[in-house]
Amino acid sequence: MITSPPRSAQRRPDASPYLDLTRAEWSALREKTPLPLTAEELEQLRGLGDVIDLDEVRDVYLPLSRLLNLYVQATSGLRGALNTFLGDPANGHGSQRGTPFVIGVAGSVAVGKSTVARLLQALLARWPEHPHVELLTTDGFLYPMEELKRRGLLSRKGFPESYDRRALTRFVADIKAGKDEVTAPVYSHLIYDIVPGERLTVRRPDILIVEGLNVLQPALPGKDGRTRVGLADYFDFSVYVDARAEDIETWYLNRFRKLRATAFQDPSSYFTKYTQVSEEEALDYARTMWRTINKPNLLENVAPTRGRATLVVRKGPDHKVKRLSLRKL
Repeated sequence: MITSPPRSAQRRPDASPYLDLTRAEWSALREKTPLPLTAEELEQLRGLGDVIDLDEVRDVYLPLSRLLNLYVQATSGLRGALNTFLGDPANGHGSQRGTPFVIGVAGSVAVGKSTVARLLQALLARWPEHPHVELLTTDGFLYPMEELKRRGLLSRKGFPESYDRRALTRFVADIKAGKDEVTAPVYSHLIYDIVPGERLTVRRPDILIVEGLNVLQPALPGKDGRTRVGLADYFDFSVYVDARAEDIETWYLNRFRKLRATAFQDPSSYFTKYTQVSEEEALDYARTMWRTINKPNLLENVAPTRGRATLVVRKGPDHKVKRLSLRKL
């Protein structure tokens, strides 16, 4: 008689596609990579409300920059192998020119992904193999406020459908194709809208970092039912910054409180009206925004893409990274 193994035996820990590491285990992987940032430089990179310090950079982001440098070098070696396979350009096949290495950084509002992206840009640019590192935030591909109103999407700003996904994917595809110059719209958090007539120009970077809520979303099928190429299909590596929704809500409210005392004081700020009411009234608005927009977007759209990332960086309630999960090859 053949019997099934007990349930405990069926749940094999090595069945996961990820290698789970503690912060200490991950930190040991940086070997002798020097710390190229000063405390002053880190202060300029840190987002409002983010408590990241030099120890965090040393323990978490230096090993990541080393890993990414290894990935870039391996990709270059693979490209050389492909050129060998294709043969001499004189035979009509053509060799593969080096194209930018593209990194996606995803995660919730207020989880600290923008700081992670800026840190990676600063650290990766210190490696001599790839000094030209560009950063693109997907906010620039949000539809303008008037267009969001026209489409009835004003209360869903930040959801996948509030972005011009076709234009965003085309931008990264053009970068990946090695175009000499590609431009993108510019978003202002001050006016909470696209800046009319202003463009970001990217010229053949060694590395492009794409940061945003929904960058790991799979492509939607076309009207003909066929699967299309999505933004994440152009990524060579991707990072998902993770934390419990309850912790992110706390960080979101703390950031709102600090913005109310700083950036919102600017008369041209879209949110200046929240400086003219009591703090509790302003925080009630922030809680409503979290409950009706940011949390549903996190649970419905952002968090489900976590399993598509190459690396998941998990933060604890204190905003510090506790564990990391690296996808196995």
